[in-house]
Order: sequence, then C-alpha cells, then structure tokens
Amino acid sequence: MERKNVHGEGKMKVIFCLTSGRSGTKYLSCIFKKNIANCVSKHEAFPKMFGKPIYWRQAGEIEKIRKVFEKKAKRIKRCRAEVYVETNHAFLKSFSDVAMEYFPDMKLIHIIRNPLEVAKSELNRFEQVRRIHFPCKYGGDDGKFYIKWALTGKEDIFKILDFDWETIYNLLDRDKVYQLLLLQWIEIENRAMEFLDKYDKHGDCFTLRFPNDLNDKDVLKQMFDFFGLKMKRKEVVVCKRKNIGAIPTVVSRKEEELLKELVPKIPDRYLEIFKKEPYVSFEWSKLLRKDN
Repeated sequence: MERKNVHGEGKMKVIFCLTSGRSGTKYLSCIFKKNIANCVSKHEAFPKMFGKPIYWRQAGEIEKIRKVFEKKAKRIKRCRAEVYVETNHAFLKSFSDVAMEYFPDMKLIHIIRNPLEVAKSELNRFEQVRRIHFPCKYGGDDGKFYIKWALTGKEDIFKILDFDWETIYNLLDRDKVYQLLLLQWIEIENRAMEFLDKYDKHGDCFTLRFPNDLNDKDVLKQMFDFFGLKMKRKEVVVCKRKNIGAIPTVVSRKEEELLKELVPKIPDRYLEIFKKEPYVSFEWSKLLRKDN
C-alpha cells in the first residue's frame, strides 16, 4: 500500500537520523535545541518506535508500523515549528520507509561511529541495564521475547551466528553478544545506504563523524547551512555531553580480533559499502574487508 505525504509537511523541515545506537543522538538533539530558531528537537519522541515496530519490520508487517507511526506524524504536524528534528536509532530499525510516505521531503543526518566502539558501548550499556534489572524485553507476535532497542536476530545477516535468546539476554557468552552487536551495526549501515539509494536522498543527507564532528563548531555550522536553517545567534553553541556510559568505551585487541573472526563469514553483499565513501576514508574500514 503506497501513500504519499498523507498529512503534508507544509513549510516545516523534518529531519531524521540514519545511525546506530551509542552514536551521539541525544547530544545532537541538544545541539539543535541550543542553536536553531523555531525548532522542535526530540531524541526519542513518542511513540518511540522501538520494540514491536522493530519486530514488525523484519516480519514485513508494515501496516502495523504505519498505524503506530500515524500517531507520531500527527504529533509532528501539531508542533507548528519551522523545523522538527528527531534523533534516535529507531528510524532505520523500524519506521524509515513508512516515514517517507508522510514526509517525502525529509532531510537526514548520517552519524558514523567506529563499529568496534559502537558494539562495545552497547554491550557496556546492556550489562548495566541487566545489573539493575531494568525491563528491556518485549514479546513478539511469535510468542518469543526480544530486546526492546535491538534488532531481533531473525534478520538474514544474523544467520551466520549460532545463538539463542538465552545466550543474548542473559549474557552467557559475552564474545558472541559483542559479535551480534557488530553485525547489527553492519546491518544498520547497509540500511542507511539502501535508504539513500532507494529514495534518491544522498543530496538531502549530511554526514557527521562521531565524535569529532559533533564538537566541531565549523562542521555544525556547515550542517545548519546545508539544511538552510536559521540560527538563534551567530556562533554555534555546543552542549555538555549527554548519555555518557557509566563504563568508558575502550576497545581491546581481543574485540578487534572478534571482528576479524566474523568478517570472513559475512556475505560479500553486506561488506561492499565499506569500500566506498563515506566509509573508505575511515581507518577502521579496512577491518571490514575480506582481503585485509
């Protein structure tokens, strides 16, 4: 079922993020709040689109996602601001295609962080959440349980790993959980490129490198100019770091070896994007090549 711009954007500029978790999205939300005039900037706006919508995407239940997203679209329309920004990692995990039906003129920010750091930071956060027994699972339509903020593990890329829910949720094999999180990052980056290609959105997307670009006033000013946004003042104001993990993100040699162990098992089609921009200029992109 195809619907184009059902609710309409009017003159409002709508911006979403193409990114994985633990990549500065909460901080970026603050940057927009501090600097852009007549702007509503949200990190994880209701409905958050984690949990069941992620499950529905892998199951192809798009109409179920659409019914939930309609609530978000109505809230966005009611903002009556010149700019609406939503920065979270749910976009590519659940609702990107549906969002295009309502906001075909959307702009995008692609935040790229070293996959070794993303996986380590996500693992540290998950271990912290499990220690305090924070509720982080939901029931899929198949009667099984899944982690709210993660992909389900039923997506094709995960077929190369032999794991089960018990292993992941109870952290019974830390190395395997780390590799699953690496695969999740690769899947998300592939979805980012597929989205930009599918909807011809490369010209509407600004790329940020985590962490340097998020603290670089010149780069942030370039991003605001790229989107044609009106600033509150002449100079860019940076924010204090938000959502910092309780444990510093330090990648070990062992974790680099876990990625090297994983890469030969990954189908080539998932690794092709890392031979091109915006990835090839990153030093770590070499780790995602089978000929390395």
